[in-house]
Parts: sequence; structure tokens; C-alpha cells
Amino acid sequence: MTFPKLAASLLLATVVLAGCGVLVDGRADRREMAAEAAFPPEGQFISVNDRRVHYVVEGHGPNLILIHGASGNTRDFTYNFVDRVKDRYRVWVFDRPGLGYTDRISPAFEGAANTAAESPQQQAAFLKQAADTLGITRPIVLGHSYGGSVALAWGLDHDPAALVIVSAASNPWPGGLGPLYGFAASSFGGVAMVPLITAFASDAQVNATIGAIFAPQPAPDGYADHVGAALTLRRDTFRANARQVNSLRPHVVAMTQRYGSLTMPVEILHGTADDIVPLAIHSEPLSRQIPGAAFTQLEGIGHMPHHVVPDAIVAAIDRAARRAGLR
Repeated sequence: MTFPKLAASLLLATVVLAGCGVLVDGRADRREMAAEAAFPPEGQFISVNDRRVHYVVEGHGPNLILIHGASGNTRDFTYNFVDRVKDRYRVWVFDRPGLGYTDRISPAFEGAANTAAESPQQQAAFLKQAADTLGITRPIVLGHSYGGSVALAWGLDHDPAALVIVSAASNPWPGGLGPLYGFAASSFGGVAMVPLITAFASDAQVNATIGAIFAPQPAPDGYADHVGAALTLRRDTFRANARQVNSLRPHVVAMTQRYGSLTMPVEILHGTADDIVPLAIHSEPLSRQIPGAAFTQLEGIGHMPHHVVPDAIVAAIDRAARRAGLR
């Protein structure tokens, strides 16, 4: 092949790929707009360092902050959990940075090819600033899954009244997280693969993912319709989630060296059938690393106990409140 023919072939390939990119981006744009129309912000906004933070607040009583896990947003807790505690707590639910309707912490974490991600410590500090601005004092901080890592960082670096740690990623795990997280977190994956997921992920795939997260229990009726999984499929949100999860392990390794310094009341709950964040790797050692921590093993329960056995989580919150002198 002569160089002119090679150049013409490369030009044609570039035009075809660009055309495909335009089609994919157009479809992704439409699906993102549809997701935001179907699942608008539930709460209010506050500015932290010129960045927008979305939160929901309900109820009266001691302050209770709820921090969602990976791929989540405020809707995971507003599905029905907030209603169980708002009669006796002032409940604050935050979207974590880059998820739901909260901005990334700074422009340093933005961009399709940018692999930088906020650590649990940075997320905790950011949300703590929001809490301070809102006048939240002596909160009980509850974190689920990845949010449990953020709650633990909040306890290590700030001064909550108590912690409730639910199905949390709290200790280093063997092996990787699978190819999807690694590829989506990469520069090439962020540019090339994530728009395809946004544009073409099906309802069946979303529902299968929700089912896997709840297993071995079924997802409760109406959960998929409420939680707004389509918000997580937005390109910027998908990248943020993948990069935060993919970069979590070294931060957890560093945090384990400090767990012994936690002196506030800590309630740890974890399902024995959790295959997403296994109890034996995470909460069992965590219960030994934190002096005086109370550890509740939830027999046969998977990764979503706040929906499957919510009374157990509410009881732990009440215990934490009593131990902290809030009740």
C-alpha cells in the first residue's frame, strides 16, 4: 500500500469512528436528559468551595447523616429507610462527590480521560464542610458499602458523635475488582467505553445488576423504579464511580493503621451472605481493630441489610445514640 492510499484509509477510518462517536454521544445525551427528567434532585443544594452538594433533610431530633455506597445516590436511603428514622432523628442524606447531583470536589477530578479520584478522606472532609455550613452538630454518621469507608474516614479525621458502619469496605481485599472497573477507570475506557455503556445499557442489564447487589434476597418492590439507576449510567457519574472504587484499596490499607484511634461509639453490621463486600475480609477484622466496637452479624443477609432487615439497622442507630449520650 502506498503512503497516499494509507493516508486515505486512515482518514476514512477516522471519519467513520468520528461518525460513530457522534451517534453514540447523541444517544448518550438523550439518555442522560431522560434520566434527569425521570429522577430529578430530591432535596436542596449547598455550595462548598464553589462546588454544588445535593442533600435531603427530614425529621427532628439528634443529627443522623446517611452516606450511600458505590453507584448510589440519596434515593437509596429515601426509598423507605429515611421514613423509619425521621420520627426521632434529624436525617441528612448526601450525594457523594460525583454521584447523584453532587459535583466532583474540584476540577482536578473532572474530564473523560482523567483517572484521578477522590479518596474517602477527601470525600469525608468535603461532606463535613457541607455539614458544618448546614449547622449539623454531633452527628451519628452511617455509611453503607463504599460509604462505610467515607464514614470511617469521617470518624478518623473529624469528630462525629458515633459511627454506624453497614456492609462497609473497610479492609484490603485479595485480588482485583474485575475488568469492568479497571477498564472504565482508565483513560481509554473513560473516553471510549463509558459513552457506549451510557448509550446502550439496557433495562434488563440494570435490573440484573440490582438483583445481584441484593442477592440472596430479592430487591424490594418498587426499589428499581425509585433508586434512579439511570443517574449512575450518566457518563461523568459512571467515570467518577469507577475511578473512586478502582482506587479505594490503598486508601483502605492506610486507614487500617489508624482504626485503633477511634474512640467514639461504633456499631458495625454486616450480612453473613454478602458476596459483594465479604464479612470475613472486612467487618470481622474491623470489629477487632476498633476498641469497643459493637459487631452484629446478620445471618443469611446479603449486601443491602438497610432494606432487607432495616429494623436491625435502626436498632444499631438507637444503640449508637444512647452510647453517645444523644438519648
